[in-house]
Amino acid sequence: MSENISGDVCDFDENLRIIGTAHISKKSIETVLTEIDSWNPDIVAVELCESRLRALKEPEKLESETLLEIVKEGKAPMVILQSALAAEQRRMGLSTGEKPGAELLAAVNAAEEREIPVELVDRDVVITLRRAWKKMGFREKWKVLYAMLWAEDDEEIPIDELLEDSDMLSNMLEEARSIAPGAGYALIDERDIYLSEKIRQIRHKGRVLVVVGAGHVNGINENLNKEKNDSEKIINELNESPTKSKWPKIVMLLIPILIFSAVGWLAYNGEIAAIQEIAKTWLLLNMAFAGLGIIIARGHPLSVVVGALASPFTSLNPTLAAGWFAGYTQFKMSPPTGKDAQDFLKLDDLSLFWKNNVGKILLVTTFGNLGSSLGAWIGTAGIIGLVVGL
Repeated sequence: MSENISGDVCDFDENLRIIGTAHISKKSIETVLTEIDSWNPDIVAVELCESRLRALKEPEKLESETLLEIVKEGKAPMVILQSALAAEQRRMGLSTGEKPGAELLAAVNAAEEREIPVELVDRDVVITLRRAWKKMGFREKWKVLYAMLWAEDDEEIPIDELLEDSDMLSNMLEEARSIAPGAGYALIDERDIYLSEKIRQIRHKGRVLVVVGAGHVNGINENLNKEKNDSEKIINELNESPTKSKWPKIVMLLIPILIFSAVGWLAYNGEIAAIQEIAKTWLLLNMAFAGLGIIIARGHPLSVVVGALASPFTSLNPTLAAGWFAGYTQFKMSPPTGKDAQDFLKLDDLSLFWKNNVGKILLVTTFGNLGSSLGAWIGTAGIIGLVVGL
């Protein structure tokens, strides 16, 4: 049940109208404002969550305390993924003169001015990213980060053509699925279901005008046409943050166990020279790879030193990470200003990860941890080989 009125507006029935927008289109803003005034809805539902709405209303807000919390809690890779995803959309938006999500903010502002209730019907972006990250294997994660940070597009799609063709927007979402099927399911299919069930919950309140990205319209229509579901149960299930696997912690615990076992066995057999060789191998490999990771992130020289020195010890303690120490040092040596935060949140150029103080802190933390982990594994393999060869 769905009747097209125009390319970007369709009526599901007399009480539900869906506007499919391009998040970077001036035309979409005009369509949203026109439909609010002409259709006179009782509710305006938008593809936003609380945190995304705050980001649209206060784009300059990124406090130092928040940045330190990101470093401390090991969320830097997640923020880099979110920022890189947003950067590509922002890059397209800048070429049209519109900020990504401008039509969603326009819908909220217009509804509030007219005293029309607003419903935020999208899942929290942090939960979405966590579920997407969880569903990706190592290979998928690498392909996604490579595509966003380093790969160049072979073909540039004319922006006017993109904005005029909602099917092209849908196709772009499907192409993302080819790079990372797991992430595509969380970013597209799950959100289609989530959006449609949130809409189903408010349909009894009167005429509902829904403003969502064009790529979600078909999925929403398909789900709404299915038999009535237990919306509350489905939404609760889709809102569950994935539990962290215990295996990485177990594996990281094996490293100190193997190291101390090897040292103990060698000490028992009086192999003092071998113990010294183990210590040297462990220190050098941990320090070298952690330092290299921070150098790649273009960290401050003191951040390189601190991360390198911390790595041999943090690798023996699963509750600590060398990147945290390096990131904190980077924060202290090159504290981000308010302008740094504003420029990073715009992220119109991915080189800001290396040039901007906020981006650099995130990269130093992430690459320091990656380098330290790599050094620990190579060091452990080397030590095992040394012991076996005795």
